Amino acid sequence: MGSPARTKQLAALSRTSGHGQGGLSLVELMVAMALSLLIVMALTGLFVDVSRSNAEMAKTNTQIENARFAMQFLRNDLIHAGYWNAHIPEFDDLSHTGAPTDYPTAIPAPCAEFDDWDTNVDGLVDAADDYVRGLMAIPLQAYDSVPSGCTLPNYLADTDVLLVRHAQTCAVGDVNCDPFDPNELYFTNANCYSGQINAGINFTLDPNSPVTPFELDCATPVAPRRYVQSIYYIRDYAVDPGDAIPTLVRSEFGFSGGELKQQPAQALVEGIERFRVELGLDRKSDTGEDVDPNDPIAWADEDVRYSPRNRGDGVPESFVHCEPSCALDELTNVVAVKLFLLARATEVSAGYADTKTYQLGSGFTVAAADLPAGTGFKRHAFSSTVRLNNVSGRRETPP
Repeated sequence: MGSPARTKQLAALSRTSGHGQGGLSLVELMVAMALSLLIVMALTGLFVDVSRSNAEMAKTNTQIENARFAMQFLRNDLIHAGYWNAHIPEFDDLSHTGAPTDYPTAIPAPCAEFDDWDTNVDGLVDAADDYVRGLMAIPLQAYDSVPSGCTLPNYLADTDVLLVRHAQTCAVGDVNCDPFDPNELYFTNANCYSGQINAGINFTLDPNSPVTPFELDCATPVAPRRYVQSIYYIRDYAVDPGDAIPTLVRSEFGFSGGELKQQPAQALVEGIERFRVELGLDRKSDTGEDVDPNDPIAWADEDVRYSPRNRGDGVPESFVHCEPSCALDELTNVVAVKLFLLARATEVSAGYADTKTYQLGSGFTVAAADLPAGTGFKRHAFSSTVRLNNVSGRRETPP
C-alpha cells in the first residue's frame, strides 16, 4: 500500500483530470490559419514569379533560336550563290584568253517566268540569251522594297528582299539527291573541251536543248543539277493573315500550273521584324586598278601571270545597300554579304517597354518606338557576314 501522501496526490489528480484541455482554442486556431495563409501566399507569389520568369525566359530563348535559324537559312543558301558546277563566266575566269563574250548588258528580272528568258527569241533558252548570261554572272540580287514585276503577298514594309541563285550542289543520281523531275529546270555544264567548250557550248538550261553536254571524255553525259533560285522577304503574318507576327518566308523557283516560275512563299521563321542586306563589292584589283570585265585580262607580269590588273582579287573594298536596287556593275562584283536581322518575341511582355534603338547596317538605325508592333515586345539585333566562296574564291590571287 502507498503512503498517505501518495494517496492524497492521486486523489488530487483524479479530481482535476476531468477539466484538462482537449484541443486548440478558437484564438489558437485562428492564429494557425493566419500563419498558414501567409505561407500559402508566399508560396503562391514564389510560384507566380518563377512561372513569369520561366515564361520570359522561354520567350527570350525562342527569340534567339528564331534569329539563329533565320541566319542559318540565309547563310546556307548564300554560301552556294554563284555555283555552276565547273562552269565559270569568262569575265571571272583567269584562264580565259581574249575579251569575255558573256558579260550581261542587263540585270535579270527577278520574277520573270521561264518562257520570258528567251530574250533573243530563237526558241531556246541558252547562253545566247542576255537574260541567261545575267543569271550566270549575277549570284544574287537585293532590293529595299518589292522588285518590279514581282508579287510578294503581305510584304512587310521597310524590309529588304534578297534573291539567291545557283545550281544544286548535288547532281541527279548522287546519294540523297532528288531524282530527276521532267517538269523542273536543270543546269548542265559541258566538260568536253575539244567538241563543245571550244565550240562555245558551255552549258545548257533549256530542257528542249538539242545539245547533250559531255564529260572530259566527250562521251559520258554530264549529270544535270536542278536550277535553284530563292527569294527571301519578310511577311506581316505567320500562320493566319492578321496575326501580326512578322515572318521570314522564301519563294522558290519551280513548276506549277504548267509553268516554270516563282512559287508561293513558304514560312521559314517567325518573329523576324526587320531584314537588311548590304553587298560587299570587289571592284579593284590587287594592284588597286579598276575592274573592267569587257577587256582581255591585263597581267601585271605577262611571264608570271598571277596578278590581273583589271580583275578583282576576291576582297570587298566597300559594302553598299541597294536603294531601291543595285547597278549591274555592282551585282556582278559581289563577293560578300552582310546580313542584319531584328528579331522580336512573338508575345508581349507585361509591363515591359522597349526604349532601345537598334543598329542595322552602316548608318542605319531603327527605334523600337517607331515599329508598328509597339514597345511591348522584347527585341534583339543580329548580324553576320557571309563570303560568297564561289565568286571570291575564283578571283583570289597569290599574295
